[in-house]
Amino acid sequence: MPSIGYSPAMSVRPIVLLGDPRLRLKGEPVGSFGKYIHELLDDLTDTVRKAPGVGLAAPQIGEAVSACVIDVEGQLHQLVNPRIVRADGDDRDLEGCLSIPGYVAYVTRREKVWVVAQNRFGRKIKLAGTGLMSRAMQHELDHLDGKLYIDYLDSMDDLIEVGAGEEEEVEGRPARALTAVG
Repeated sequence: MPSIGYSPAMSVRPIVLLGDPRLRLKGEPVGSFGKYIHELLDDLTDTVRKAPGVGLAAPQIGEAVSACVIDVEGQLHQLVNPRIVRADGDDRDLEGCLSIPGYVAYVTRREKVWVVAQNRFGRKIKLAGTGLMSRAMQHELDHLDGKLYIDYLDSMDDLIEVGAGEEEEVEGRPARALTAVG
């Protein structure tokens, strides 16, 4: 008989899509680090992994709270009250969003960023990132200000439609990999 182990219940929440006013909510600062914020961070983690995605911010699940998660290269980062304290260089690359499925666009972001935040227990943490990590941090922190990657575009004509299939590619990369940012 197989052993029965404890498995926490997944709490996958619906992702707010473009057009829903909740997507433009600004994340309110978190002052209390109890059950509510722990469950919110767990819900964000379960939801981004199920999507699958690279990052997800609280406004994307309809919560006006300054919290997000980023899951890059097997490393999960749960950030509360994050802010960018330094940025260097420029990097232009394709970017997508779980709240705007089926589209990507070229967006210029900072090449490297340094972020100060709090963890799920309220302790101060520092995080630096380049490449996808840098892009994901900037993308998620924009969500906490009610800003979307499409706000950087000169025109909505700059959006590139991608299919749902993994076999479809944009510039030699699988389209699915490009739309993974929250």
